[in-house]
Amino acid sequence: MPRTATLPLVLPSLDPSLPEALHRQLYRHLRDAILEKRLTAGSRLPSSRALAGQLGLSRNTVIAAVQQLQDEGYVESRHGSGTRIAVPTALLAPSGQNHPPPARQNRPLSRQAQRLIGLEKPGLRGSPLPLAVGMPALDAFPARDWSRLLARRWRRPAPGLMSDTAAAGFPALRQAIAEHLGGARGLRCTADQIIIVAGAQQGLDLTTRTLLNPGDPAMVEDPGYTGLKALLEGYGAIAAPVPVDELGFNPVLAERLWPDARLAVITPSHQFPSGATMPAERRLALIDWAARVGGWIVEDDYDSDFRYGGRPLAALQGLDRGQRTIYCGSFSKSMFPALRLGWLVVPPDLLDAFLAVRRLADMAPSVLPQLAMADFMAEGLYTAHLRRMRQLYEERREALLTAAKHHLAGIATVTAGEAGTHAIAWLPPHLNDRAIAAKALAHGLAPASLSQNRYRPGPPGLILGYGNTPAEKIDGAIRILRQIIAG
Repeated sequence: MPRTATLPLVLPSLDPSLPEALHRQLYRHLRDAILEKRLTAGSRLPSSRALAGQLGLSRNTVIAAVQQLQDEGYVESRHGSGTRIAVPTALLAPSGQNHPPPARQNRPLSRQAQRLIGLEKPGLRGSPLPLAVGMPALDAFPARDWSRLLARRWRRPAPGLMSDTAAAGFPALRQAIAEHLGGARGLRCTADQIIIVAGAQQGLDLTTRTLLNPGDPAMVEDPGYTGLKALLEGYGAIAAPVPVDELGFNPVLAERLWPDARLAVITPSHQFPSGATMPAERRLALIDWAARVGGWIVEDDYDSDFRYGGRPLAALQGLDRGQRTIYCGSFSKSMFPALRLGWLVVPPDLLDAFLAVRRLADMAPSVLPQLAMADFMAEGLYTAHLRRMRQLYEERREALLTAAKHHLAGIATVTAGEAGTHAIAWLPPHLNDRAIAAKALAHGLAPASLSQNRYRPGPPGLILGYGNTPAEKIDGAIRILRQIIAG
């Protein structure tokens, strides 16, 4: 007859101060002892009464732990023979060992996953450190208003809102976005053309999967947004770089370099990262290209609500009477990155295709943030927030340019466009901007290297975000950066 397991040799002391309940701790220790063959198949556990006395636990605690083991098939109870270990010993690891994880090459992966693993990782994003790129002024966000709107919506949620939401998103938010884009950015669209997405990255991903096949070239700006390169190459498409100049993307050069391309992804109002603004002549030429070749334009309008030299520029989409433009935007920079809310404005004849692809990705966006964002816009809070942020960012921009003039003269030339929340420090050609960015991070600063946003070699530089850095801290950050560059 199998021997009864000697539990004091198997179980450590249980700790009532841990968040994990005592019966869960006991279950876990017994399960691990079984998996590691310290309790072998056929061994009989002591009775619940004996085990409770041995461990100083209540009998109900022991019964709950053993019942969990039984429910999962680790033990079995039979009338008259007690509770015994049920897992065959041959299936378990050698005593005191766990199965080592198989080597990566032995795990079958899709070709897409293998491409993604091999791609260069994007630069530091979402960092709260000074000079981080793309981070808004979280210290100035109206958290009390946002909290109030969330609480109001969640206090008495309608059953329909808790059960499902449309794949395109909450209608009231789509309407509010359409009105904002029509007034502030000059878009020609209705709420029916808007698809709510989990940030601009998902919008670009959805566009890639809907319009491109593996091997298709997609024209991109060089330098440009690193995450786009990884996204395209991850799906097997070709990131086709087009060098930008002081006027941004050049459609004539683009067609000469990539005559077979049928998609162009651009940031015309505030090119990332150079800050260039595409003039009307080039915008019209790009629209003409799309009409002639049956191509598509993706307009990534990532931060054009923040313009300091007058009103925000009209979007390219509003000029495109042929409706060959997909417009992409998000609340990540105007609200906060973790909100994960963005939108696509899609030509009517593409809507069914975009929604079909979207339903397979995540069915529909989470509804509660959409409800709160719709209320935030309807109550005029969004417009007021943008107005305050423009003033704040303009102050921080001036503080950065002043600090750069004092501390970086002679070692870097700093330029900042009339929009957005970042500037570029152009470095001498012999310097390695990636190494300098890494050293800056070690000193508590988070500028991005310009080289990491290039497809082809070019002059080195640092992208300096000023959105998340209070004006009074910018001078000290630039002083430290000078020491790093000079050192």
